[in-house]
Amino acid sequence: MTYQFTVSPDFSPDHISGWYIFNTWLQKQTGEAIHLEMYDSFQHQREAIQQEKVDLIYANPYDAAMLVRKKGFLPVAKACGVSDEAVVAVSAENSVDHVEQLQPGIKVAVTEDPDIRLMGMIMLEPADLNASNIEVIVNGTYVLVAKQLLQGNADVGIFFAEAFDDLSDFIKSKLKILVRSQISVIHHSLMIGPKFAYKRNEIVGLLEKMGEDEKGGGVLKSLGFKGWEKVDDEEMEFMIDLMDTLAV
Repeated sequence: MTYQFTVSPDFSPDHISGWYIFNTWLQKQTGEAIHLEMYDSFQHQREAIQQEKVDLIYANPYDAAMLVRKKGFLPVAKACGVSDEAVVAVSAENSVDHVEQLQPGIKVAVTEDPDIRLMGMIMLEPADLNASNIEVIVNGTYVLVAKQLLQGNADVGIFFAEAFDDLSDFIKSKLKILVRSQISVIHHSLMIGPKFAYKRNEIVGLLEKMGEDEKGGGVLKSLGFKGWEKVDDEEMEFMIDLMDTLAV
C-alpha cells in the first residue's frame, strides 16, 4: 500500500524541494511506497487528517494534541536544535519601541499558523491587548505579513521567527523587532499514524543516522536541518500540556 506523508503548511518555501528529496530518500531507506502531499492551508490539511488520509506528518505543535489524543499518532523525531519561536515586529518607521507602548485598536497582521499566532498574542498581553480590542488581518504567508507592515496596512506583525530570519536583508532593514520569544521547548515533530506505526522504530533509527553518509547529509542540508533526534512519548506529552496551558 501507499502511505501518505505531509508537511505543516508553515514550512519555509525555500525548503519545499527538500521535502520531496527527503520523501524519496525515506522511500528508498524503508522500502515503502510513500506519497508526499502538500496542502495549501491548515484547514485543508486537518480535513485530510480527519479523513484518515495522512500516515506521516511533519506537524505543527499546535496540532500535536489532536494527532496524539484523537488520531492515535506517535512522535518520531524533531530537527536538532530547532524550536518554534515567535517574533512581534513593526515597521522601522514606527515610533513604538516596546510592546507596552502599543494601544488598543491596532491592526495585527498574522498567518493561519496557530502556535505562532498563540505565542504572539501572549507577547502582546503586557499592552493589555487581546482578540477583543485589536483588528486581526490574516495573510497567506509571512512575506505578506511583512508587506502589510511596509505598506502601512497593519501596525504589528506576528512572525514565525525562522520565517522572519529568512526574509531578505532589505525587508528586515525596514522592520523593527519588539520582542522575540525564548520558550525553547515547542517544536515541530515528525509523527506517524496508526497504519504506519509498525515502522516507527525503524524510521527513528534511520533519521538518527541520516547525517553519517554523504547522501543523507545532502538531504538534511536541503531541509535546512543539522540532523534529527528522537522524540519520545513523554516529551510529546509535556509539549502538548504546555500548549494547552498557553492556550488557556
